[in-house]
Amino acid sequence: MRHGKKFNHLGRTTSHRKAMLSNMASSLILHKRIQTTVAKAKALRKYVEPLLTKAKTDSTHSRRVVFSYLQNKETVQTLFNEVADRIADRPGGYTRIIKTGSRLGDNAEMCFIELVDYNELMLKDAKPAKAKTRRGRKGGKTKETTSEAAAHPAEVKVSIETTEDKVAEVKEETVKVSEEVSGTEETSTSTTEEEEQTEEETKTDEATEEQTDTETTKTTVEVGDDTVEETETVNDKVEEVTEAEAADEKEGTESIDDQVDETAEGDQAPGKEKSSGDTDEIKPDQEKEEK
Repeated sequence: MRHGKKFNHLGRTTSHRKAMLSNMASSLILHKRIQTTVAKAKALRKYVEPLLTKAKTDSTHSRRVVFSYLQNKETVQTLFNEVADRIADRPGGYTRIIKTGSRLGDNAEMCFIELVDYNELMLKDAKPAKAKTRRGRKGGKTKETTSEAAAHPAEVKVSIETTEDKVAEVKEETVKVSEEVSGTEETSTSTTEEEEQTEEETKTDEATEEQTDTETTKTTVEVGDDTVEETETVNDKVEEVTEAEAADEKEGTESIDDQVDETAEGDQAPGKEKSSGDTDEIKPDQEKEEK
């Protein structure tokens, strides 16, 4: 009876099974992926992963142990020279089984078995592993430090002196920084005072400009009023002169008219006689025409 015997013989004898697993392990190390049945892949995983762990320590003894299982020098070289570097940071679980379905004919479950560190697509999607932390007892570190101090008192003194030197250096740096800050504050205050002075100067300049503008406007107004008054007086004088000239002209024209009238009256008497004679001369001509 097979009570508790979970080892899968794979339907083969011991020698056949060992040879088959050795060949499958060497092909997996060389090609990094092979296709087989799920039962054989699970048996191969138990067979090859201890060999991969053994390859992390590169020594003559580990090489001979691995060679005793694989019986292939080329496979041993690739395992210790190439694969061991890739799996150095991985603590176990070097292989992955990917099921692909059933095989035609006997309907056996098929799969791929591959080395995890050589599947680049899966490595891109993998998230970085978190660092593991161990919880210890409370006060464990203090006990360790006290025991170390008791064992090495000279080193503790040196460390205390170095810490004191560091504290003094930090104090000096803080003092320097405070002095620099105070200097910057003084410079800032001086700059603010200069700015205030410049603002006051600009305000006074603006006030003086406004005063000068108002004075100029007043002077222009006064000058304008004076000019208006002067023009009015000149106009009045011109009007008076024109009126006087007009009066003189009227008087001259009246005197001339009087003289003309007098001359005209003196010439009227002989003129009348001539006019009567003329009428007498015209009458016989009129009579002839009537005849």
